[in-house]
Amino acid sequence: MIRAGDHVGYEGGVFALQHQGELTIHPGGRTAMALTGRAQYLDLKPMSVTLFGGTKEKLPAWFRTHDWGLGVNYYATSFLPRDLGLIDVPVPQKEFSIKVSSAARAVLECLYLAPEEQDLAECYQFMEGLNNLRPDTVQTLLEKCRSVKVKRLFLYMAERAGHDWFSQLDTKRLDLGQGKSSIVKQGVYVPKYQITVPKEFAAHGPGRL
Repeated sequence: MIRAGDHVGYEGGVFALQHQGELTIHPGGRTAMALTGRAQYLDLKPMSVTLFGGTKEKLPAWFRTHDWGLGVNYYATSFLPRDLGLIDVPVPQKEFSIKVSSAARAVLECLYLAPEEQDLAECYQFMEGLNNLRPDTVQTLLEKCRSVKVKRLFLYMAERAGHDWFSQLDTKRLDLGQGKSSIVKQGVYVPKYQITVPKEFAAHGPGRL
């Protein structure tokens, strides 16, 4: 139900999914980074939003068919527990909050989509701004993460960015799998994490790309 003259954005739809539908569908990835103020350089009026949910959670027809004024990209995955790393974020100019991925979870979600649906260089820009993450929070997310690719990329970027919290992670408790992972074609191989990354990553050395 919508009051006469009221405009309901996608945030209102997400609120209904979470509170009436009891789903864990939430803004994640770069959308969550923007909503939590971690990506100030992103467009103030995005053309699309990114939502994540559990593998058995589907967007209802009313949400999929409604014109929200922007595109909606929905990913139902199990690479992270459905409700781990979510925070309440007030919706601007509204009297309600919605659950959104925390910064640490949002970066993991970005890396999950990379490189096909999320630019790796932008992922690294996000990572650079995460200098105040809690090591225990990151540790739990990494231990629960089921994607070897995501974990390897996260650790590589966190170490490259030189964050203090990185040294407090216990990487021995993380399952980083076996064998090489080719993230991009014709890239540069990083032996420590057994991944192939874009050439520009290695060309610029540690720090900003």
